[in-house]
Amino acid sequence: MTNKVAIIASNGGLFDAYKVFNIATAAAATDQEVSIFFTFEGLNFIHKEANGQLPMPDGKEHFAEGFKKANVPSIPELVTMAQEMGVKFIGCQMTMDVMGLEKEAFVDSIEVGGAVTFLEFAKDADVTLTF
Repeated sequence: MTNKVAIIASNGGLFDAYKVFNIATAAAATDQEVSIFFTFEGLNFIHKEANGQLPMPDGKEHFAEGFKKANVPSIPELVTMAQEMGVKFIGCQMTMDVMGLEKEAFVDSIEVGGAVTFLEFAKDADVTLTF
């Protein structure tokens, strides 16, 4: 039996991105089925241009050096790792429409769907998280 982890990414900061991808890749590494629904600012995590320049929370700039020293992968690297591990990415159709964004602006292999698409996956998830 496969455990399922459903994650909603709706905030666009760097720390939130690390939380989302750390949990997603850890779950995938332990043979859990993972799906992430990216909505509102969370879409920046999978946006080809924005995901390399996510904002560090105000007053936390000193963490940048710590990330470097600890050899923490960048968000674009974590996105690739997650995809290679089979994590499913769903981009929110409504948010993309509101922001005037096309599927091509995002990393390859995303599914575009609405809340119903995510809920279909999440309805029998063992763990559901929101960031």
